[in-house]
Amino acid sequence: MNEINGLEPLVTFCGECNCGCPQLFVDPSAPAERRVLLTDDFGQRVQMSADQFSSLVAEAKAGKLDGIVTA
Repeated sequence: MNEINGLEPLVTFCGECNCGCPQLFVDPSAPAERRVLLTDDFGQRVQMSADQFSSLVAEAKAGKLDGIVTA
């Protein structure tokens, strides 16, 4: 994948439109506690550590976020 402004893109969520879909990046130059970056289609950003992101992924895999999509 190509680097964008020093960020390494990992995944684009949706990607089927040209509306600024949410994206997940790694910022190798950021401090460890802010290395993972999630953007939304409104221009907002959330930065977290790899450990925090790993915890989020584990919670999602365990089904703890499933209620969000059915609400």
